[in-house]
Amino acid sequence: MTTAAAYAAPAPKAPLERTTIERREVGEHDVLIDIKFAGICHSDIHQAQEGWGEAIFPMVPGHEIAGVVSAVGPGVTKFAVGDRVGVGCMVDSCRECENCKAGREQYCVRGNVPTYNGIGKDGEPTYGGYAQNVVVDENFVVRIPDGLSLDVAAPLLCAGITLYSPLRRFGAGPGKKIAIVGLGGLGHMGVKIAHALGAEVTVLSQSLRKQEDGLRLGADHYYATSDPKTFEELAGTFDLIVSTVSAPLDFNAYLSLLKTEGTLANVGAPEEPISLNLFSVIGGGKTLAGSMIGGIAETQEMLDFCAEHGLGAEIELIRADQINEAYERVQSSDVRYRFVIDTATI
Repeated sequence: MTTAAAYAAPAPKAPLERTTIERREVGEHDVLIDIKFAGICHSDIHQAQEGWGEAIFPMVPGHEIAGVVSAVGPGVTKFAVGDRVGVGCMVDSCRECENCKAGREQYCVRGNVPTYNGIGKDGEPTYGGYAQNVVVDENFVVRIPDGLSLDVAAPLLCAGITLYSPLRRFGAGPGKKIAIVGLGGLGHMGVKIAHALGAEVTVLSQSLRKQEDGLRLGADHYYATSDPKTFEELAGTFDLIVSTVSAPLDFNAYLSLLKTEGTLANVGAPEEPISLNLFSVIGGGKTLAGSMIGGIAETQEMLDFCAEHGLGAEIELIRADQINEAYERVQSSDVRYRFVIDTATI
């Protein structure tokens, strides 16, 4: 076993504290990664507080991992010591089901193995990226292109792929009108990526306080959803709306903003059930969809795309002893736009 210093939540809703964890030995196809940076995702907070159901404790969150390979198993062919790499939201899957074989490991029929708050194939709990190192099978590691610095690349491993996947799947590109709901850790990457894909991009946010940022990041238009006139003015406008918020929305109102046969794709995951009048979908032949991260190949494609277009996350770099404060600030929307932990401070 390899040990690593880490920050863990000892119990639900408890402050995270410094601890030492054990990592498995580097196996035949494993890569040992010295973690340099780890992003703080809102889903880390949901899970550390058991907002999405019963969880495994102690919990070391973190699935936006960027680092450097420090050792490889004898059977590893994809990576070498010194390579710049990333790990996202999953570290294994069954690899045999229809979805895994199609490169959609995130939808593994038997369930993928999450980077943390999961059970690995060895029967042991998985621990995430708020740590000095991690051991991961090479097939679930991606290469970070030289054009991206590791600190701004880390959030791409969740926030980046979470937006890239539905934007590609639903055809964001030239001639398409795309709306991003929420300008936070996810939404700001949605604006950047949709703009780089050539779409006309609108931000739909509660207020106009981030309008200047939204336009700087690549939005063509910015509207406040707290203003009822917004929904009148934009009725029937969009080919695709991607909602990044984790609070319940008036989905009937947002569906009214779609063109005929438009799509509302959800990547934000509210803890509570939503209410929906099905006529909001039936009336215009509209689609209410969901999307969850992306497969490994698509994640690599996203990183290459972001490097090509110079897209990194907008980050605030913090020390490990600021994690609990950062959690509070995320919950009060006080971050522009992603906290990233400098893991050298753990």
